[in-house]
Amino acid sequence: MGGLALLARTAGHRVTGCDANVYPPMSDQLNSAGIDLIEGFDARQLAIKPDLYVIGNVVSRGNPLMEAILDAGARFVSGPQWVGEQLLRGQWVLAVAGTHGKTTTSSMLAWILEYAGLRPGFLIGGVPLDFGVSARAAATAGEAGLFVIEADEYDTAFFDKRSKFVHYFPRTAVLNNLEYDHADIFPDLAAIETQFHHLIRGVPRSGKIIINGADSALERVLGRGSWSEVERFDVAGAWHATAIDEGARHSFDVAFGTHKFGRLNLPEAGAHNRSNALAALAAARHVGVPPALAIEALAKFRGVKRRMEERGTRAGITVYDDFAHHPTSIATTVAGLRRRVGADARILAILEPRSNTMKLGAMKAQLPGSLSEADLVFCFGAREGKGALGWDPAEALAPLGERARCFDHLDDLVGAVAGSARPGDHLLVMSNGGFGGVHQKLLDALPATVSSARTP
Repeated sequence: MGGLALLARTAGHRVTGCDANVYPPMSDQLNSAGIDLIEGFDARQLAIKPDLYVIGNVVSRGNPLMEAILDAGARFVSGPQWVGEQLLRGQWVLAVAGTHGKTTTSSMLAWILEYAGLRPGFLIGGVPLDFGVSARAAATAGEAGLFVIEADEYDTAFFDKRSKFVHYFPRTAVLNNLEYDHADIFPDLAAIETQFHHLIRGVPRSGKIIINGADSALERVLGRGSWSEVERFDVAGAWHATAIDEGARHSFDVAFGTHKFGRLNLPEAGAHNRSNALAALAAARHVGVPPALAIEALAKFRGVKRRMEERGTRAGITVYDDFAHHPTSIATTVAGLRRRVGADARILAILEPRSNTMKLGAMKAQLPGSLSEADLVFCFGAREGKGALGWDPAEALAPLGERARCFDHLDDLVGAVAGSARPGDHLLVMSNGGFGGVHQKLLDALPATVSSARTP
C-alpha cells in the first residue's frame, strides 16, 4: 500500500494515508515523498473528503474509519483492483508469484530491465537497494511500457477474498514455488492452488508462464489448464545452474538445456537465490533481454532491504536483518548465511514468529528443523496483548535443547543475545515486522558486553 501511494502521487494525485505503527523503510519512503501519514483509523478522517478511498487488506469490518466510509456511502476500492485498473492496463506486466522469493525475484527482474536500458515501472513488497524505493512508474507514461509487480496470493480486501494477483493479468507470469501458508485465509494447500490457477487463467495466449519445474504443487496448478507458453526452471531440460560454487561469493553457470549462457557471480548466497536468479533471467529474456546481458546485470545486483541486510558490526559481531517468517524461508535464510560465513563461524538466530500463520501455530512443528543450522536460537513471543502467540514457543523449540531460549520481554532477549555473543559471530534477526527495533538495540548492547575470552 505504501508503494501504491508513491505511484498514485507520481500519477498526479494528492495522496494521504493512515495506518498503525508504520516503521522503516516504508515510513521513510512516504515521508520523503511528502505523503501525509495519519496514525490510526479515526472516523474523523472522513472530513478529508477524498475522491476515493483505496483500501488495503489489513482493514477489516469494525475498523472505525471503514465503518464511517460504509455509512457515508463514500467511494472505495481495493488496492490491487486500483493498481490493476489504473496502472497496469496497457502495460506489459511481469508478475512474480510464489510462496517464497517474490520480493527478491521481482527486484532482480526490475534491475535486469533497468540495466538493459528499458526503465521499467515496478511495485515490490520491499525496497531494492539498486533503486532505493519500492515503487516507480514506467518511463513510457501513456504508452505500453514494462511493469514488474510482486504478485501476492494473500487476499485482496475484506470485501474481496480473492488473491491480490487475480487483478494483475500479466503477460509474463513467474511462479517461483508453492506451499501452504496464510493459515488465516486458506484452509489447505489446494485452496491456494485454486488461486494460482485463477492467475494462470488471466495470462494471454501470447504470454508466457515461467514456472519452477521441480515444484509438484505448481505442476498440479498447470494440470488444471493453461493457455500460454510454459517455460521451466530448476530442471535439467530447461533453465538450470551447473558448476555451482557456494562460498563468500556465490557463482554458477547458467544453462538452458544443453546451452550455456555464461557464468554468474551472484552476490546473494543460497540455493533459493539461484532459483530466484534463473526465474528473473527467463522472464527478462521474454521481453528481449539477452541472457548474457542479464547475467552481467545480476552480478551487480545489490539486494533488497531486509533480505540478509547487514545492519552493522560491533566488536567483531555482525547483525543482519531478514524478512524470513515461514519455516521454509527461515531454513533457506539460515542455510544461505551458513554458506557465506562457513562452517566454523557461529550463527545466532533471533526469531520473532509474528505472521498470522505463525501466530496460529500452523507451522510451529517445523520450526526446530528450520533452525537446525543455527548455533543458538533466541525466540521472542509475547504472551499477552494483540501480538500474543497462541502457543508456547519454548515447547515448540524443545527439540533444539539448550541451543534455544525463549523470551516474552524484548530487553531480556537483547541482554541474553549480547551476553552470549562473541567476536566473529553472526546475529541473524528474522521477522516480518519491526521487531521493536531490536537490530539497533543489539548493536547498542554489544560493545559493552562482548569479550573475546568468553567461552561458548
